Amino acid sequence: MKKGKFIVIEGLDGSGKGTQAALLADLMKQEGRSVCMTAEPTNSVTGGLLRDALGGFVCRDAYEMSALFLLDRIFHNTNPINGIRQYLEKGTDVICDRYYYSSFAYQGIDADLQWVMDMNLNCREVLRPDVCIFLDISPEVGDRRISDNRLEREIYEDQRTQQRIRQRFYEVFDLLKDRENIQIVDASRTVKEVSADIYKIYQNIKEQ
Repeated sequence: MKKGKFIVIEGLDGSGKGTQAALLADLMKQEGRSVCMTAEPTNSVTGGLLRDALGGFVCRDAYEMSALFLLDRIFHNTNPINGIRQYLEKGTDVICDRYYYSSFAYQGIDADLQWVMDMNLNCREVLRPDVCIFLDISPEVGDRRISDNRLEREIYEDQRTQQRIRQRFYEVFDLLKDRENIQIVDASRTVKEVSADIYKIYQNIKEQ
């Protein structure tokens, strides 16, 4: 059985990751592909701890957050019932909203970046994606979208922090450019235009 494709959708808050992941999944299913949509943090106990921290209900520093995200990510990959590895080995494609790139960019602005990268990239249980698609927007665009769609914000969702995170994403992509397939898409355009570009990227990897 041919292994499924592992596709990660990344971006700043407000970049449209969830919307674009769902649109891509629909297009893939129309081709007859079996597709699983997932996200981080997961619905595990550790994921709940992370969501509490992201919502500002519990204070955790960047090192603790990094370690918790790795723990959640290992579970995400290895869970024998609905883990990423299980789906891929069954031939199901996996689309994941956020992955270790977010740990590098978000926690990596306050924790030691090399430490965060090493513990993820050197963990054998953490699978490498076939492609990371980064939906690029300015922090100003993201801020407007968040204001238009939500009443409450998470701890990283202010413009100054988002600017630091965007810069860190690009630093990380430069470090990984020879090791990983990272594709950057201008997500400030219409939903339809962005979706079309993402589908082209998927077309380029699906037979590899």
